[in-house]
Amino acid sequence: MFSRIWTKPSTKSCSELMERLKAALQDCDAVVIGAGAGLSTAAGFTYTGERFEKYFSDFAAKYGIQDMYSGGFFPFATSEEHWAYWSRYIYINRYMDAPKPVYDAILKLVQDKDYFVITTNVDHCFQKAGFDKKRLFYTQGDYGLFQCSEPCCQETFDNEAVILEMVKRQEDMKIPSELLPVCPHCGKPMTMNLRSDDTFVEDEGWHRAAERYEDFLRTRTGGKILFLELGVGYNTPVIIKYPFWQMTAKNPEATYACINQGQAVCPQEIEQRSICMNADIGQVLQSLSDAAIQ
Repeated sequence: MFSRIWTKPSTKSCSELMERLKAALQDCDAVVIGAGAGLSTAAGFTYTGERFEKYFSDFAAKYGIQDMYSGGFFPFATSEEHWAYWSRYIYINRYMDAPKPVYDAILKLVQDKDYFVITTNVDHCFQKAGFDKKRLFYTQGDYGLFQCSEPCCQETFDNEAVILEMVKRQEDMKIPSELLPVCPHCGKPMTMNLRSDDTFVEDEGWHRAAERYEDFLRTRTGGKILFLELGVGYNTPVIIKYPFWQMTAKNPEATYACINQGQAVCPQEIEQRSICMNADIGQVLQSLSDAAIQ
């Protein structure tokens, strides 16, 4: 439905765009937040550099792993090594708080608004920051859940207790064999509830969240909606980016806003009702949050 003509980088000043975004937040009846990996990166959940060295220097030295993400695909010789790596990975990216209060800043902006969040992130940062669980839809899974690797059932299992135990008891980059997670129904090995292929389990909680999101959009059709896209790239644009563009185009009362360093664009068809900021997400959100408090 869109031409292939994209907006050029805005020549408007950051302060002018900030004022437009501030006004859009104040004037809208509802906010739909779409969040991608860039948002958690802005919050300090980086997978390379100092943070990687701090928690995985031993794996880097032994296996030549250079970043957390690629380490997740490393062909470890044993399951004990695999889960030593992954338990550490899950612990710091799911159960530890984000280093920077970016998610807290978003909550301050929308906590008194009618809002909903759809995210491809799996680190649970929104809920940890205090967002209403019933206003969140994690489309791609959750580091905090296991599922059967088969899978023999459409069920997920909370992993906090066993992950903490794996981290606590691992030695020489291996966990004790008795901690290896297996499905309570069929005895097959467990894996993370992350969407990577057609074995991803969409459990009851996933479907309820999907229904609430669809309900939210349906019951606010035609209203003054702000579609606020934060750090969404082009790995899976059909989940957030393209639908946000399409819903903005269909609703003359809607506004599309995108904050993303180097990737803030929109189709020319909705340019007049769009706010595209090629800027640091954390800085923009903190400035907006500070202004809202004053």
